[in-house]
Amino acid sequence: MVTKKLPDKCPLCGGTKKTGKTIFTTDLGFGVVVVRDVPATVCSQCGADWIDDPTASKLEEIVNDARRKHRIVEVTTLST
Repeated sequence: MVTKKLPDKCPLCGGTKKTGKTIFTTDLGFGVVVVRDVPATVCSQCGADWIDDPTASKLEEIVNDARRKHRIVEVTTLST
């Protein structure tokens, strides 16, 4: 498995980017999806976050499942 080296500085504020967790939310129009404990790269200064492609794919599956089931509120934790 090849790991890409991400820049150490935040492009928004110049702060230091570190491995951490974030909360992902999306509005479906008829409801909301909230996913906690999402692995991300987080700026220690401004709090901006970046999610890698494999994690984004998992989030997309969660959102699509909530959309199919027409959930008004879906709150979950990302299991890695």
